[in-house]
Order: sequence, then C-alpha cells, then structure tokens
Amino acid sequence: MSKVFFITGAGRGLGTDIARQALAAGHRVVATGRRPAQVREAIGGEHDNLLVTALDITDPEQARQAARRAVETFGRIDVLVNNAANFYAGYFEEISDAQMRHQIETNLFGPMNVTRAVLPVMRAQRDGHVITLSSIAGLVGQEFCVAYAAAKFGVEGWMESLRFDVEPFGIRTTVVEPGFFRTELLVDASTTWAELSIDDYAERTAATRKVWESMNGQQSGDPAKLADALLKVAALEQPPLRFVAGADAIPTAEAKGEELIAQARASRALGADLAHDEAAA
Repeated sequence: MSKVFFITGAGRGLGTDIARQALAAGHRVVATGRRPAQVREAIGGEHDNLLVTALDITDPEQARQAARRAVETFGRIDVLVNNAANFYAGYFEEISDAQMRHQIETNLFGPMNVTRAVLPVMRAQRDGHVITLSSIAGLVGQEFCVAYAAAKFGVEGWMESLRFDVEPFGIRTTVVEPGFFRTELLVDASTTWAELSIDDYAERTAATRKVWESMNGQQSGDPAKLADALLKVAALEQPPLRFVAGADAIPTAEAKGEELIAQARASRALGADLAHDEAAA
C-alpha cells in the first residue's frame, strides 16, 4: 500500500537511502533538507512521486510550511521520519554553552518542531506513524559524547511519552536506536568538535578525536540496509515502540537493561522505605 513519507535530512546519508528506497517501493516522498538542490542531486533522477522542499528543522515556521506543501501536493502525511541530526563531540567542560545549546536545538527541539507541524495532519486523518532516529547513545552514555547523548536521551523520553498523547488518534510512534552505521554523521558537515581547550583534557582530547576521525567510513553498519529495515517497520500494522538497530547496538541495549535492573534492586536497601509515615505524623 502506497504511503506518503515525510523525511528530514534527505540530502545525504541515511535520509537519502530512505527516500530512494521509499520511491523504489512505490511510495510518495516529501524529501526535505536545508539545501533542496542538494537533496534532488542526492536522490537523483526524475520522480513523479517526489516533492523536495526546504526545511531547516530548527525553524518552526519552515516546518509548518513544509507540512503544508506536503498536504497540498499529496493530500496527506502517513509516515514522518525524523532523521536530520548533527554531532557535537568533546568533553563536557570543553563543549561551550553555545555548542551545547546548538546540539539540543538541532537534535531534540528540531524533531519536536517538525513533529508539531505534522501531528495536526495525522490527527485529522486519525492515522499516522512518527519514526524518530535516536541512537544507542540515547540509551547508554559514552565518553566524548556528552552533548550528543544529552540530546538523544531527551529524544528517548519525549518519544516514549509522546506515544500516550497520540495513540488515541490512531498515530503510532517508533524511536530508533542505531549503533554505528556508515552514514555521514562523522563527516565535517555534521560533526563539530569542542571549541574550548583545557590542559587537563588535552591529551585525552587529542587521542579520542583521532579515534573518532578514523571511524568515518569504517562503521560496520550499512545505512541502505537500515533504510530497508525502517521501511519494513513503517509497513507494520503494530510497529515497535523501540527499534534497536545493528549487531553492535543490540547487546549494548541488553547490557544497559540488565544494569538498570541490577541498580534498581541494589537501591532497595536505601530507596524502598521512603514513604511518609502517617502514624508518626
């Protein structure tokens, strides 16, 4: 069954793969990005079922305009894929306040802006599916990822709670937690390094940055295969609330679940008997 996909960050990486595969499968696609010409070039070819429109996800008015264009062109929006993101890398004290705010503005408030623009369309339809790309870093904190993890942990809480808001309107939600995929998140256009420098961190910063830079283009996951998996998720009548993607991510998520259980059990001695004592009062 043909659906209308609204995809952010479609100008490169995973967003391009999702758009191409959705078109090949016969779906209609609203492919968005800050540079529409780049989006058209990345997707390639002429497509009757493709609408390319400008969208900076940090601009709520652009999000509203893009949603309106989607409905004017295709009449509806069935699947929103919040894919656009960037990466601020570094230790907390070396990430400036402005950088931290930019990270959260893009990776948390950005998908919120787009979702806020699309939900009225889905509510009117009494049908829709919001898929938001988080990361395994949204479940498990990692060294050198404090800004990125802060934003993605926020995405996790937002999406997990959004489910309850929109389920009564026939709208499904899925948060996706990929491991390391060979997308373009680590290219210069998507990665920003900490702008501050503190001597105590200098040696670790230099070594860790070198490792991260060497990973670009060497990640184990294939974004084309992830795009195919996401199309399968979108086709499900009851899609998963959480999709952990990649052979590296699944054991990491399992270990985090086991760690949380162990920590909760260990908290019983200090945390279980904290109720207000009405008799004593």
